[in-house]
Amino acid sequence: MWNYLMVAIGGALGACSRYAVYNAAAISGWSSHLATLVINVAGATAIGVLYVVISEKGGLQPFGQQLLTVGFLGAFTTYSTYSLDALRLLERGEVVTAALYLAGTMLACLLATWLGLGLTRMLFAHY
Repeated sequence: MWNYLMVAIGGALGACSRYAVYNAAAISGWSSHLATLVINVAGATAIGVLYVVISEKGGLQPFGQQLLTVGFLGAFTTYSTYSLDALRLLERGEVVTAALYLAGTMLACLLATWLGLGLTRMLFAHY
């Protein structure tokens, strides 16, 4: 039961954080797909860090793992919005922008996960 509570709390915090980023992006004049890209890259970096902390260093108890990975990052990052943003770009005939957005997000998130994982491993190598 506690795992579900941790996922729910993390999910609420992740969803509110994503909403805050979208509001900040709108105020700053960013497009919605740029905000989604930033969110997904930040989440990819965080999952790389958490992977090392959880899997390799045993640094989080199961409740913390559920709160941060399934709950927070599950609600903060957004593949469905990524897909909708790309489809809307395609529907407007912005094929090149859509292709760059799709490929760029995928590559940026992969790179961000790798960086988060690698940097965290380097940090913990001394401990």
